[in-house]
Amino acid sequence: MEQMEQEIDLVYLWVDGNDPKWLEKRKPFLNKEINPSGRYKDNQELRYSLRSLEKNLPWIRKIFIVTDDQVPSFVDENHPKIQIVNHSEIIPKEILPTFNSVIIEYFIYKIPDLSEHFIYSNDDTFVSRPLPKSFFFKDGLPIVRMRYDALHKIKLKIKKLLNIRINNYRLSIENSFKLIEKKYGVYYPGTPHHNLDAYLKSSYKEVVEDVFKEELNSVLGNRFRDKTDIQRILFHYYNLATNKGHLKFVDRKESCRIMAERPDYDRYMKKYNPTLFCLNDTEHATEEDRARIVPFLEKLFPEKTEFEK
Repeated sequence: MEQMEQEIDLVYLWVDGNDPKWLEKRKPFLNKEINPSGRYKDNQELRYSLRSLEKNLPWIRKIFIVTDDQVPSFVDENHPKIQIVNHSEIIPKEILPTFNSVIIEYFIYKIPDLSEHFIYSNDDTFVSRPLPKSFFFKDGLPIVRMRYDALHKIKLKIKKLLNIRINNYRLSIENSFKLIEKKYGVYYPGTPHHNLDAYLKSSYKEVVEDVFKEELNSVLGNRFRDKTDIQRILFHYYNLATNKGHLKFVDRKESCRIMAERPDYDRYMKKYNPTLFCLNDTEHATEEDRARIVPFLEKLFPEKTEFEK
């Protein structure tokens, strides 16, 4: 297949954490160990992420927005390029509801009509300049972008020896590379770059339904992020270990992560001028921090898309 003939779709996960109906659905599963803030807030990032896509990735065939029976208020559901996908369409009913994006990600390959070549994006990731398909796929295979971290494994060991707390996110990455090491005897000193990632639907399915079926099934009951989660970098490691992907380590000029609690969004953009960037909201951000997000993004992407009502 020629590069320019490849159909490439894009998948988002999205949640409106301010929705009263959704909050009631979540309430019975909360406990004192779970911090419900940060990761579920809707700061209108999806609106601006879509604007960045329409402007810079016009060749995307279709955009799938995976939600928990919600629809972004500004999105035109009738637009032929947009499709809303409810969790119940792709996730087994026995593990619903789930509020853990790690688990939801295991099932995106089941989206009806999803193309073999697809890009996965969180709603807080953005494309700063026009890019060709070859930025994401080379010779029909995904380009696997990671941040180089030669000491990642060593740092985890030291923290465990010193009994220093390691967050669930870092542990989920460790769970992923341990599975690959055990099965294939290889280790890649790379961690997620927090941005748009390219995949093959067929290899995604292999990981979930065959290669690591037992391991992934064992964590499906984690309704919220947990130390036993297996981070989706597993799919990247698998593609590399089986020669189904091209490894590329990236710096902040190619892929930059800006924490929402930082006061200097503009400084980061001017300093790195990144091709891709993520504006990452977490439980550490305040409402004052979040109030700066829309003005910052509106300045970068002021033009409405054809997907907006």
